[in-house]
Amino acid sequence: MDFGLVLQTDPPSTETVALMRRAEQHGFRYGWTFDSAVLWQEPFVIHSRILAETERLIVGPMVTNPATRAWEVTASTFATLNEMYGPRTVCGIGRGDSALRVAGRRPTTLARLGEAMAAIRELAEGREAVVDGTALRLPWVRGGPGARLPVWLAGYGPKALRLAGEAADGFILQLADPFLTEWMVKAVRSAAAAAGRDPGAVTVCVAAPAYVTPDASPGALGHAREQCRWFGGMVGNHVADLVARYGEDSARVPRELTAYIGERRGYDYAHHGRSGHPDTAFVPDAIVDRFCLIGPPQAHIDRLRRLRALGVDQFAVYAMHDARKEVLDAYGEQIIPALS
Repeated sequence: MDFGLVLQTDPPSTETVALMRRAEQHGFRYGWTFDSAVLWQEPFVIHSRILAETERLIVGPMVTNPATRAWEVTASTFATLNEMYGPRTVCGIGRGDSALRVAGRRPTTLARLGEAMAAIRELAEGREAVVDGTALRLPWVRGGPGARLPVWLAGYGPKALRLAGEAADGFILQLADPFLTEWMVKAVRSAAAAAGRDPGAVTVCVAAPAYVTPDASPGALGHAREQCRWFGGMVGNHVADLVARYGEDSARVPRELTAYIGERRGYDYAHHGRSGHPDTAFVPDAIVDRFCLIGPPQAHIDRLRRLRALGVDQFAVYAMHDARKEVLDAYGEQIIPALS
C-alpha cells in the first residue's frame, strides 16, 4: 500500500513544502494539495517547489476540475512539471466543489468531465486532442514514458463510478469506511470490466483525515473527533448532490452514505476543510469514526489492512488538524512500516 499526504495550500507556502519533505522522509510516496483558487494559494506553483525539494514524491491536485482553467492550460502545466522533474505528477480531477461554488458557479457535468479527462491526458502526453471543437497539440511535448500523466477521478455517485471504471487511470474515494469502500470499488471494477479494461489496472486511492491518539481514552478520541468532524461536512456537500438527484432511499446510492445528512443546514465555504467548521455540528461521532482514521496506531493499522484487502492501493492522509507533524511522524515510524 502506498501513502499520500493531502494539504491545503495555506500560506506560508514554505510550510506546505516542508511538510511534503517530511512526508517523503517518512515513506510517503504521494503529495497532494487542494485546488481552489479563491480559498487557497495557487497549487501548481507550490507543486514545482515541492518537486524541486523532494526526490521521489509524486505530486498532484486532490482535486482540480475542468472549469477553473482551460484544458490546454492544465495539460501544459502538468507537461511542464514532468519535463522539469521527470514523470512525477498525477492529475486528480472531479466536477469541482469549492473551486466553483465559492465563485458562484455550478460544478461541471460528468459528460464535460469525461471529455476534459481525455483531452488533458492526450495533450500532456504529446498527442492531439479536441478542445471545444478545435484540434490542439502541444508541439513542444515529446511523447514517451517521460510524458506520462495518470488521470485519477474523484467521485461517489453511480455515474461517476462508472466513468472512473471506463476512463480513469485511478479512482479517488474521499472517505475510509470499509463498507462503502467495498461497494464503490466493486462498482468501479465492474465498469472497467464492462468497458473491456483490466479492472486491476485502475488504481484505488482512499483519502481521509487521520488522527493518531496516544490511547483510546474518551478524552483522546473526543479531541480527535472534533479535529476531524469537518470532513463529514465536506463529504456531505457531495452527498447532498446525490440525494437531490437520486433521492434519500434510492437503491443506486447506499443509505450508509446518505442517511447522515438529514440534519444538514447549508454550508459556508469560508471554513471549508477546516477543523471547527460551524456547519458540521450535524455530523455524528459514528460518521467521524467510519469516514476517518482516529485512535492509537494499531487502530490505524487494523483499518488500513481491511482497506488493503478490499483493493485499496493508496491511503492519502488529510492533515487538516492540530497534529500534522505528529501524525506524519507516527505514520512514518509505526504505521507505514507495519503495512510494508
